[in-house]
Amino acid sequence: MSLELTRNFSIIAHIDHGKTTLSDRLLEFTQTITMRQRQDQLLDAMDLERERGITIKAHPVTMLYPAQDGKTYKLNLLDTPGHVDFSYEVSRSLAACEGALLLVDAAQGVEAQTVANLHLANQQKLHVVPVINKVDLPAADLPKVRRQLEEILAIPGEDGIPASAKMGIGIEDILEAIVSRIPHPEVPQDNVLRALVFDSVFDTYRGVVSYVRLMSGSIKRGVQIRMFSTNKTYEVKEVGVFTPKMTARDVLEPGDVGYLIANMKSSTEVKIGDTVTDAQRPCTEALPGFKEIHPMVFSGIYPVSSEDFEQLKLALGKLQINDAAFSYQAESSAALGFGFRCGFLGLLHMEIVQERLRREYNMDVISTYPGVVYEITKTNGEEITVDNPCYLPEPQEIQEIREPMVKAFILIPNDYIGEMMQLVMEKRGEVTITETLDDNRVMLTCGLPLNEILVDFNDRLKSLTRGYGSMDYEYDGYQAANLVKMDMLIAGEPVDAFATIVHREKAESRGRHLAAKLKEVIPQQLFVVAIQAAIGGKIIARESISAMRKDVTAKCYGGDISRKRKLLEKQKEGKKKMKAIGKINIPQEAFIKVLKTD
Repeated sequence: MSLELTRNFSIIAHIDHGKTTLSDRLLEFTQTITMRQRQDQLLDAMDLERERGITIKAHPVTMLYPAQDGKTYKLNLLDTPGHVDFSYEVSRSLAACEGALLLVDAAQGVEAQTVANLHLANQQKLHVVPVINKVDLPAADLPKVRRQLEEILAIPGEDGIPASAKMGIGIEDILEAIVSRIPHPEVPQDNVLRALVFDSVFDTYRGVVSYVRLMSGSIKRGVQIRMFSTNKTYEVKEVGVFTPKMTARDVLEPGDVGYLIANMKSSTEVKIGDTVTDAQRPCTEALPGFKEIHPMVFSGIYPVSSEDFEQLKLALGKLQINDAAFSYQAESSAALGFGFRCGFLGLLHMEIVQERLRREYNMDVISTYPGVVYEITKTNGEEITVDNPCYLPEPQEIQEIREPMVKAFILIPNDYIGEMMQLVMEKRGEVTITETLDDNRVMLTCGLPLNEILVDFNDRLKSLTRGYGSMDYEYDGYQAANLVKMDMLIAGEPVDAFATIVHREKAESRGRHLAAKLKEVIPQQLFVVAIQAAIGGKIIARESISAMRKDVTAKCYGGDISRKRKLLEKQKEGKKKMKAIGKINIPQEAFIKVLKTD
């Protein structure tokens, strides 16, 4: 099929605005799937995606559409995630497209992620087709949403196509708009093979499957290809497209979005964003990929049973193939044994990776408290980065600690401005700009430390605003802060798994909270056990676990009291000696309980 009849587009929107449902309707309308294959969330292949009702991976699919002008067009669609943690998936998908459908919920209007995704599409110079979805809802307000398109997104309001993916309203209008408003792929200058790898998955039987978008040249079975970043050569075993299942084809032409399977055996051989070219006639320079993604949140992942270490290593390697933002390296802890220090983009990303380890690889894992990467200037002028509290230098060696900041865009109803500002201040942030979007919503632009929004910020935002608030954030450099390392001492011994880097003002409350948690889970000993939170040599919080008392006088009946006293004195001496030399063996369950609840 000629290039003029090809259209590559993706669907972008805020979470829950109906991207996956719309892609289901497009597949049905173009008869890519039969009614027998029909099911909701067809492109969400992972069980996790179906259960949570979110898209985690971008899914490509090829459709044929006979348009009203009498021509049949080939449409390559990429359904993308909406959650802020997966925005790198969106940017990768957009790199393989010429246009995008921007979905806006007719009842909720423009949300934080809608704005962020539009910026991504504009950076890639894509043609955006606005679609106002869910017009069948009783709360739908079309004139208001058209106004928001103009005022917030600077898109002409009348361009918005009214539709309802659930009821199948306006689907043909959307397909016609894709054909008329989104341009066809550029005609290549030459026929040298250039293909962009925008995703990849690992298949146990076939090795690495790379998802590619062809910019020029063609790929067929049996040819020798070269990966630009590693300079390694492979033979192509199979090429094809997604309909939505993988369907083998003889050849992939320029403008096509499909997959290729070469003899790649390990996860390290393919790099997302790489260029595939011909081994005999390679291109001179790589395609502009997408910016390297750097993990923002770090956490230790350890197997519950130490025999599973090698199995965990294998599972993490396979997960990394189709998740470019996930990174890991081996580390060990005195309390938890051997494990990995893993990097994630955010908390949902971390949760999803852990859940996938449990489900897809049957791994039982413990994860430590999530932290971020700090930049440190030592007194001797040396610059270092630290992602694990255990590696923080001594206080006297540190001249300055800098923590990562984020610029957060928070959309909330007007009634909740006071509570929201209070929450931002509590999290050591400040509101820099307040913009009124329409009669009842405002957008707050805030500067916040990333460490503060890691754990419960999103939950509290949702509960404060009764579920109407939404947030998007972007990385905003580093800033100096008064941070300290807080150790937890149990019977005078520091336990590395519970060490955290906290702001000096918040250290005491965090220390009390952790000490109280540990008191609940550490079993009683025959002597009093002190649980202390300490900064350097200074104790800032303490809890004590009382001693277990053995009744040593049980075998004395009647007789002289002095005999009982003698036994009690002997017990006292024994406890004193035990306190001096006793060691606490913290059970694995205690770590699991404390680290999981936190």
